[in-house]
Amino acid sequence: MARTDALIFDMDGTMVDSMPWHAKAWIEFARRRGLALDVPDLMRRTTGRNAFECACELMEREVSVAESDAITHEKESIYRELFGAVFAEVAGFNAFARAAAARGLKIAVGTAGDRHNVAFVMERLRMDPLPLAIVGGDEGFTGKPTPAIFLEAARRIGVAPAHCIVFEDAPFGIEAARRAGMRAVAVCTTHSAAELAGPHVIAAVRDYEELALSNFLETLDAATA
Repeated sequence: MARTDALIFDMDGTMVDSMPWHAKAWIEFARRRGLALDVPDLMRRTTGRNAFECACELMEREVSVAESDAITHEKESIYRELFGAVFAEVAGFNAFARAAAARGLKIAVGTAGDRHNVAFVMERLRMDPLPLAIVGGDEGFTGKPTPAIFLEAARRIGVAPAHCIVFEDAPFGIEAARRAGMRAVAVCTTHSAAELAGPHVIAAVRDYEELALSNFLETLDAATA
């Protein structure tokens, strides 16, 4: 196994258990606008993609920036209201990230979420130490499955892609890690291990408590000794 210098985490469904609330937000968005919306299909097509890409998928056409901004503001405001009332990390995330940092691993976040959702999550998650870099989906990078967000996260922390491990809960994110030349851990909060499989996927777990019980970080240390 290649030396590991950094862990790059997706945010929604990977750091925080938010994906059901994104789905609920789309349901409420559709109700308010009187839209007939197949939410599971929309989630399948958009999870990991940036806001503009999601708006285009929703409307099934190229939208304007203003239209995308309006859709994003409305839907994400609903999401933050819903999830804020029941906010929860993916079990064991903070403890795992803290233990990884204590072992000298660099921590970064690579998410398709915009700055408002990033601020919402980080304020409530209270990571200590904070990530060394956070790359968001509203910074001009194409969304997953392209590797742009993960490659930028690696660039910002000064680590070669081959020495990074990505943590992801969605097929587009797992594919983005592969295209970036990074290994991946599948966090099976919203998809099965089979749906998140790949030759670069080195573990598939339900949450970080399970990952900690497997001595995952200790295994990385042994691989780099």
